Amino acid sequence: MARRYDPERRQRIIDAAIRVVGAKGIAGLSHRSAAAEADVPLGSTTYHFKTLDELLVAALRQANEGFAKVIASRGGLEDPRTDLAAELAAWMGEWLAGDRTGVELEHELYLAALRRPALRPVAAEWADGVAQLLSRHTDPLTARALVAVIDGICLQVLLTGVPYDEEYAREVLGRVLAGATE
Repeated sequence: MARRYDPERRQRIIDAAIRVVGAKGIAGLSHRSAAAEADVPLGSTTYHFKTLDELLVAALRQANEGFAKVIASRGGLEDPRTDLAAELAAWMGEWLAGDRTGVELEHELYLAALRRPALRPVAAEWADGVAQLLSRHTDPLTARALVAVIDGICLQVLLTGVPYDEEYAREVLGRVLAGATE
């Protein structure tokens, strides 16, 4: 029997892995569960992703695109006169108000880097990319501090169930920015 050419199979496996992690957490992801969710043979998952970490790296890269899309869609960083604290607080609000499962998934994959060293470079790419974007408006050290504050506020909202407070976020981010000018 001839193999059927399926150029979208790899992407379907990544999408399936994201759905599995969204529903069952990282502990529920295996080559077998991804194959079942993607409706592909088990051998397809191991062909495209030799290890589970390779699949998780691909899933994390794709999940990271969610926040990048929020940033790109707003376009507020193009104006040098942008109130950076207000813009960042609005980013977080838009991101956290979106698909909650997606936001939780991104954080779960991001935090998985604590135990899975293969994920660390991808987590670092996200932080470095956002810091680089923010460095257009402030110095690199302050940009990294802003990324840390964004991470912290988002994680607190996700873990505590407390509603996102955009005014609070703007105030905290503004204080970090004010400290940079002193």
